[in-house]
Amino acid sequence: MFKTFLNALNIKEIRRKLGFTLLMVLIVRIGSQIPSPGINTAYLEAWWQNQTNSAFNFFSSITGTSLTQMSIFALGISPYITSSIIIELLTIAIPRLEELRREGEDGRKKITQITRALTVGLALLQSVSMAIGFGSNYITNYTWYNVIAIAVIMTAGSTVLMWIGEQITQKGIGNGISIILLVNIIDQLPNDLVTLFTTFCANKPIALMVLIAVFICALLFALIYYTVKLQGGERRIPVQYAKKIQGRKMVGGQSSNIPIKVNTAGVIPVIFAASLMSIPSIIAAFAGINTTNPTGIGGKIIKGLSQSSWCNPKEPIYTIGLLVYIVLLVFFAYFYTSITFNPIEIADNMKKQGGFIPGIRPGKPTSDYMNGVLNYIIFIGAIGLLIIAVIPIILTGLTGVGNSLSFLGTSLIIIVGVILETIKQVESMMTVRYYKGFLSED
Repeated sequence: MFKTFLNALNIKEIRRKLGFTLLMVLIVRIGSQIPSPGINTAYLEAWWQNQTNSAFNFFSSITGTSLTQMSIFALGISPYITSSIIIELLTIAIPRLEELRREGEDGRKKITQITRALTVGLALLQSVSMAIGFGSNYITNYTWYNVIAIAVIMTAGSTVLMWIGEQITQKGIGNGISIILLVNIIDQLPNDLVTLFTTFCANKPIALMVLIAVFICALLFALIYYTVKLQGGERRIPVQYAKKIQGRKMVGGQSSNIPIKVNTAGVIPVIFAASLMSIPSIIAAFAGINTTNPTGIGGKIIKGLSQSSWCNPKEPIYTIGLLVYIVLLVFFAYFYTSITFNPIEIADNMKKQGGFIPGIRPGKPTSDYMNGVLNYIIFIGAIGLLIIAVIPIILTGLTGVGNSLSFLGTSLIIIVGVILETIKQVESMMTVRYYKGFLSED
């Protein structure tokens, strides 16, 4: 990977794209440090320090601590991600959106415009809810005018981030939205390393400190290696194309394959499951309901749905919530894959093009075969996601530190996925340049 990066720097076009990407990233980080006007940052910082809900920590990590400071980029890129997922789901339910997706470039542009409009609407709804929800304690002059001003500023900030992400995708390197997420998560890495050192190594003998440090590094490297394998793993279904005559030429007879990723749904199942279970806790936190030491049944149920309460040896009963989380994660893995991967459509396209899977008849037998393979792959991918997602939960329950680390669990999958995707794009650009140079010299 390092050699690929050095070779890429020798290419002027890649250097230009890399410079543009770094400039956009710098703008994002500067904006993340500018607080929205009228915010009482001292009260806000104290409030965030008292929050143990994993959902708040995750939202803080993907916004690069912008949310904890209520900066102009406090909402981050999450409204755009949410709107993209909503449009993806609605495409299956609304025939008109399905038609637009099949219309090619013009249809994709219209869907992009709809996604942008929905992003602005979601950002406005979230910013107004936050401005009202935080109330007079966190806004120095709590008036309707200031609430509207803060909401407009944060909505504009989220819109600017959406624009920056699109510009990085078009003129820079990598997927712009993913790059912004990656930078925001990595921004907290130094603080996470300090947290690890303070929790496990500080005030201990040097020999024990070194031993603990080696163990932590080995565990992290093993987890990263496992995540890389999970993200890069795929099952390739062989496809053979029959020979046929077109005009005076014999075409076809070639072999190909259909790659199916082991982690077919990516990080979506983890986000969906965690978000669904965290909604009651977030509402309770804004409503001022005490879930740390609940007295009623409702409070105990809400505490059981919070990841920070799971795997705690002192209160093992709340670990039942982890079982609900596992069921939701597996369900969303199957659900999201089912709406984004259509074996029947793929089998029909193969049949029209004269392709077939060796040993499998075209048509329905092909779609049935692919369904069976897909169900098996989804289950393996869901188990892989569970392993990555559950490790921080166990660390949180046993030590109380895993919940505060931004680079574990869901964030680790995002980091690895974005880096691998960006490396592949750079290698593709280098390959295209090599062929262009080869043809020009010839």
